[in-house]
Amino acid sequence: MIRILALHQGHYGERIVEHIRKSAPSDWVVEVIVPPRVLPAIIDDPEDFIPADISQADLLLALSESPETAQLVPAIARLSGVGAVIMPVDNSAWLPLGLKNQLEREIAGLGIVAVFPKTFCTLTENTTGYGDDLETYDNEYIAAFAKYFGWPKLKIEVDAAGDKIVRVEVERSAPCGSTHYVAEKLVGVPVAEAVPQAGLHAHHYPCLASMQMEPTGDTLMHISGYVVNDEVERELRRLRGL
Repeated sequence: MIRILALHQGHYGERIVEHIRKSAPSDWVVEVIVPPRVLPAIIDDPEDFIPADISQADLLLALSESPETAQLVPAIARLSGVGAVIMPVDNSAWLPLGLKNQLEREIAGLGIVAVFPKTFCTLTENTTGYGDDLETYDNEYIAAFAKYFGWPKLKIEVDAAGDKIVRVEVERSAPCGSTHYVAEKLVGVPVAEAVPQAGLHAHHYPCLASMQMEPTGDTLMHISGYVVNDEVERELRRLRGL
């Protein structure tokens, strides 16, 4: 069992929460906190904007869509008694680097582990990030969540000739639910075309990661596509015995 408190304020977070509630183990508890729509640019007293009866939880999913809401996260983490925070970066405008570093220090000062997967679908049971941004972590609550939601994990079956995909099982889904959509769309696709079709289908779900260019030269939406393409390629290599 894991108790999750999810902070969200719009469609991005709502879709993630809906998918988690639909797909998580039956003994998981997912509660939601929705902050006020309008918040001051600088929040001096976060508790003024947080419900007094906040739920106690093991893990906080901070799915904020603005720097203002992001400032509430350390106080929510403290008041809810969580042991870990996942604060995905699917749009850098929602969590600028300076603010992310500030929140990371504040949360660590509370004795709470926090990860900031960029993008959310890069989360595994011990790492976050993609390529040069890869980071490791060690926390039982985040790992328990990442067993089911994060970096897509697929099991692919092909026809006797090895030319066409006939079945795709989702063993771990991207938190937004796009992996199930990709799995459905890949059935019947020639193996030679599976990559990059997987990434394109993830984008068409649609992916809600930002299309703004990052310092790495990629957009976060492109990174989400690379992630699912890498997983399809890994699984196809397994089938070829490589």
